[in-house]
Amino acid sequence: MKVYAHRGYSGLYPENTMLAFEKAAETGCDGIELDVQLTKDGTVVVIHDETVDRTTWGTGRVLDYTYEELRKLDASRLFGDRYGFCPIPSFEEYCSWAAGQNLVTNIEIKTGVYYYEELEKKTLEIVRKCGLEDRVFYSSFNHMSLVRIKELAPDAFCGALQGRNLGNAGYYCRQFGFQAYHPGVKDLTEETVKSCRDNGIQVNVWTVNDMGDLEKMEQWGCDGVITNYPSVCKSWADRRRQNV
Repeated sequence: MKVYAHRGYSGLYPENTMLAFEKAAETGCDGIELDVQLTKDGTVVVIHDETVDRTTWGTGRVLDYTYEELRKLDASRLFGDRYGFCPIPSFEEYCSWAAGQNLVTNIEIKTGVYYYEELEKKTLEIVRKCGLEDRVFYSSFNHMSLVRIKELAPDAFCGALQGRNLGNAGYYCRQFGFQAYHPGVKDLTEETVKSCRDNGIQVNVWTVNDMGDLEKMEQWGCDGVITNYPSVCKSWADRRRQNV
């Protein structure tokens, strides 16, 4: 079972920052999950919320900032002054770094609240520029963004994000050409995992921070977990593999 670092090593470091990504890579995890949005001047940036209020000392919507304005905000607000200034990275900055790492990147297209024009196209262009086509997959709660990704890049690996459990999820994903289903751990059922496996669909579950949930996901045959604590989950997964 693969281990993906949720917004980087977000349990101990400021989420969706280069520091969190670098620390996640040090754990030996299989990949990193991150979120992309667009600035006012069309730069793809890595940030989860549609506003900057929670993770920085600024206020307002991401789409109302230029990239240079956004870079002046400290994204480590939730950790006080523990790590110093941590800027919001551009997606290209991340990809340039990831090109030198042995990691897979799960790119969440954030179009569920505001539909950014050409976010899918711009994201794909950066992935191609950095030569990461074979080391990324795409996810979104807005499944139409995944349809758009497939239109632009038919071979792209896509996972349908879902908050609440979706019955017959395997059939649903197969019908739309999605290779994976990304459910929340709270409502997921073993029946849904079986539906996916029967249809050849991978299951990557978020956000798995509880050891009981981690063990259950493995027992159910899930392919991956997305966690705020990649070091803990990776160590557990390695020990399980050694004992098989």
